[in-house]
Amino acid sequence: MKWSFYKLSLKNRIQILYVLLTFLCISATGLFSYNFAADVIEENSLKLKQTMLNKSVQALDESMRHMIVSPYSMMMSETYGKVMSDVRNENTEHFYQNLSLLQTPFEQLRQVEPAVESTLLVTPVGEFYATKDTVISRGRFNLLYQEELKDDSWNVHWVTGHEDTLFQGEKRVVSLILRPLRNTLNNYSLPGVYLMVNYKEDYIRNVIEQNLIDDQIRLFLLKRDGTPVIPTSYPALDEFKDAPFLKNIGEKDQGAFTYANREDEQLINFSALGVSKDWMLVSVQTKGDLLGPMRQIRWLILVIMIVCMAVALMFSSFLSKLLLKPLHKLYNLMLRVENNDLEVRFESKYEDEVGVIGLRFNRMLAQIENLIEEIKISEEEKLKFEIKALQAQINPHFLYNTLNTILWKSESGRSEQVGEMIVSLSLLFRLGLNNGHEMTTLRQELDHAEQYMLLQQQCYDNLFTYSIQVPDDPGLLQAPVLKILLQPLVENSILHGFKDMDEPGHIIIEALRAGDALELRVKDNGRGMDADKLNSQVEQQFEGHSSYALYNIFSRLQLNYGDRASLRFSSVPQMETMVVITIPLH
Repeated sequence: MKWSFYKLSLKNRIQILYVLLTFLCISATGLFSYNFAADVIEENSLKLKQTMLNKSVQALDESMRHMIVSPYSMMMSETYGKVMSDVRNENTEHFYQNLSLLQTPFEQLRQVEPAVESTLLVTPVGEFYATKDTVISRGRFNLLYQEELKDDSWNVHWVTGHEDTLFQGEKRVVSLILRPLRNTLNNYSLPGVYLMVNYKEDYIRNVIEQNLIDDQIRLFLLKRDGTPVIPTSYPALDEFKDAPFLKNIGEKDQGAFTYANREDEQLINFSALGVSKDWMLVSVQTKGDLLGPMRQIRWLILVIMIVCMAVALMFSSFLSKLLLKPLHKLYNLMLRVENNDLEVRFESKYEDEVGVIGLRFNRMLAQIENLIEEIKISEEEKLKFEIKALQAQINPHFLYNTLNTILWKSESGRSEQVGEMIVSLSLLFRLGLNNGHEMTTLRQELDHAEQYMLLQQQCYDNLFTYSIQVPDDPGLLQAPVLKILLQPLVENSILHGFKDMDEPGHIIIEALRAGDALELRVKDNGRGMDADKLNSQVEQQFEGHSSYALYNIFSRLQLNYGDRASLRFSSVPQMETMVVITIPLH
C-alpha cells in the first residue's frame, strides 16, 4: 500500500486523504458551528460597541473642544487684552481695577459654558478670579502644577478628576490649563501666564454615559497608563494597569480585543479622544454575559470535539510526514536562499506538482544568479560614471579672473608675475587632471591647493596669507586620497570667509594621521558660517543643500568611501572656522 500510494500524484493523495477527513469534518460540524456563531456574535458585538463608543467619544470630544474654545474666546476679548498689557509691562498698580474688569469675562464664560465650576488666571503680577469664588491660598497653583509647568511643549493641558484644592468647597472637578495664544497678545510671549478653568466632574461623566444603551456595558475614561480620569459608579478593573492589558492598547487610537482576568473573558473596546490623545474611553463587557444563551449546547459540542481531536491526533503524524515532507524540504531551501545561499537546488523522487515546482525553483535560482552578476557589473559602471560626473562639475570659475589678472599684469609690464601665474595655473591643471585618475596622493593634493592659493593671492592683493602644516611622515604624504578635496574648501574661505574684511585673512591647511584614518583640516579666521546647520545637512545627506561645493565634496566622499568618510564643521566668527574631512588610510 505504501509504495503504490507514493506512486500517485500529490493531487490523488490529497483526494484520498480528503475522503478520510470528511468524516471528521462532519462530526466536528457542531463545534465549528458553535465557534462560528460565537465569533459572529462577538465580532458584531465589538463592532456595535465600537460604533457606540465612537459616538460617545465624538460627543465628549465636541464638549471638550467647546470647553477649550470658550476660554480662548475670552482671551481674545478687549478686556483681557488690556489686562495682559499691564501684565506685559509688569504694572501692578491697576491690579484691583483689572480684577474688577475681568469679572464680566469670567461671568460670560460661565454663561457660555455651564459646566464651569471656577476660573483662575495666573500672571506674574497676581492671580485673577471670579470674586464669587474664594481662593484658599494665593500662589498655590504654581506649587501644585510645577512639574507640568516645566514642560513647554503644550498649550492645552487637561488634569484628571480631583478635589479642587485651589478654591474652597473641595468640589470634584476636571481642570483645563491653557497657555495664552501668541496672536491674542500682539505676537508677544508672556511666560508665567496660565488660565485654569475647573469643570464639573459630573458634567463630563454625564456626557460619557448619556449614549449608554446597554446596562451590561461599563464605560471608563482612562489615561493610557490605566489611571482613571474620573471615578465611575462601578468599580474599575484591576487589570487596567497590567502590562498585557496596556500592551493591547499601545499607541493606537481605537480598537477592540478580548482580555481574560480571574473572573471571565472581557470584551474590551477603546477609542482615544481627539483633544487629548493621552485620554481614551474604554468599554468593558463580560464575554459570559454576551454568550450566556449558548452555554447549554457547549457541553455537547465539547464531547464531539474531544472525540474528533483524538482521531485527528492519530492521523496528524502520518499526514505531516506524507504530505508536508517535500514542502518542508522546499521551505528549508527557500530559507537558505533568504540567507544568500544561491547554490542550493531542490531534488525529489516524485514526479508530482511539488517536483515541478522544485524544478522551476532551481531554474529561477539560476536566473537570479545571472541577474545578480549583471546588476553587480552595471552598478560598478554606474558608480564610476557618477564619480566622474561629480568630478567634472567642480566649478573652475576662478579661471576667468585668473586669465584677466594675467592679461592685466602682462599689459602692466609685470612679466615676472605673469610667468609665475602661468606656471601656477599649469601646475594647478596638471595636478587636477592627474592623468585621468580619480585618486591622487596627499602630497599632490596639498600642492594643488597651494597652487590655487598662489593664483588667488595674485588676483586679490593683500587679501589673505596661508600656511600648510604636515607632520614629518613620508608615508602619510604618499597616502592615496580623492583628488580636488581641498581646493573647493579654500575657495569658500577666500570668496565667502574673507568677504568685506578690513584685515588680511589667514588660511591654515593641516593633514594628520588619526589612527587608521587621515584628517584634512582647512581653517580660516573669516566671518564664519552656520556650522550646526551644515552638520545637520550632512546628517540629512545634503537634501535641499545650499552649498554646491560642499555637496560635491560630500557626494564624492560617499561614492568613494561610503560611511567610512565624514565631513564636519565648526565655527567661531572672526576667530576660527574649520572644515574637517576624515577618510580611511587603507
